[in-house]
Amino acid sequence: MKGNASTHERLAERLANILTKLNIGHQLGVQELAGEFQVSTRTIERDFDRLNSYLPLIQDENTKRYYLEPSYLGRFKLQDIQNFAQLSGISELYPTLDISFLRELLDERANQVFSAKGYYFEDTKRFAEHFKLLSAAIYKRQWIELQYRDQCRIIQPYRLIHHHGIWYLAGVFQEKLQTYRLSQIQQVKPLFEAENFQHDAELLKILADEESIWFGQQKQQVFIQVKAEVAVFFKERRLFPEQQIEQESTSGELLLSCQVRHEMQLLPLVRYWLPHVRIIQPVHLQQKLEQDLENYLRSAG
Repeated sequence: MKGNASTHERLAERLANILTKLNIGHQLGVQELAGEFQVSTRTIERDFDRLNSYLPLIQDENTKRYYLEPSYLGRFKLQDIQNFAQLSGISELYPTLDISFLRELLDERANQVFSAKGYYFEDTKRFAEHFKLLSAAIYKRQWIELQYRDQCRIIQPYRLIHHHGIWYLAGVFQEKLQTYRLSQIQQVKPLFEAENFQHDAELLKILADEESIWFGQQKQQVFIQVKAEVAVFFKERRLFPEQQIEQESTSGELLLSCQVRHEMQLLPLVRYWLPHVRIIQPVHLQQKLEQDLENYLRSAG
């Protein structure tokens, strides 16, 4: 879901700063924080929604200020902030998150030096209650009943996964690991009468190792040719799933390999980089790409 780029500016600094203030007992108001960070009150409300997914936050009924449950005050150390950064998907923004860098990051002058842009997230407020119920069910290894896209499913919940700005539930349905988009879940009902289950170690490993949300299908290796004029972008970071540089020619062209479970992990990215990239193997994926483009041009004409 796209949003205004300024909505998530300085995301890492802001979340870490708010977390630190809460940790030492501050009561924080939305209006004041909006002024301090020069963002909208809606942005700060979304920040509290994210934090509330991990922390026991309390909102004063009269002042509407947020504060941390007293029993948790002072518990959060450097490792906790680093863990939060990892769970929030912001740990890779900076070269290090050691104590000296965090002090620099939390300095009131940090916004003169650092700026994080391009973080687009769906609005999670509409399924906040589902988030809490599913989190509890995962901790307790509790069966749940989902109303998902007008269908009822009995599921063993395993993980809540944030992928490319969207939240998914990973769970086992009819002995298969599948994902369910939280925004499409209409109802969540914990099955208290059912006996708790145990998470399967092999499935937990798959969830830990897999970079995507596509489960239940075999990976296939794909080879991609990249023209020299855009090669630098693929050398600086991995743009395709599990991307590896297999060969670089004297002219600067790259031969890449990647691993995908579903064509949707690949084809939208290839289309984005056309005409600078081409699928070499398997041939049927390049043919599928070309056929889709022909159909589009035909319908557009």
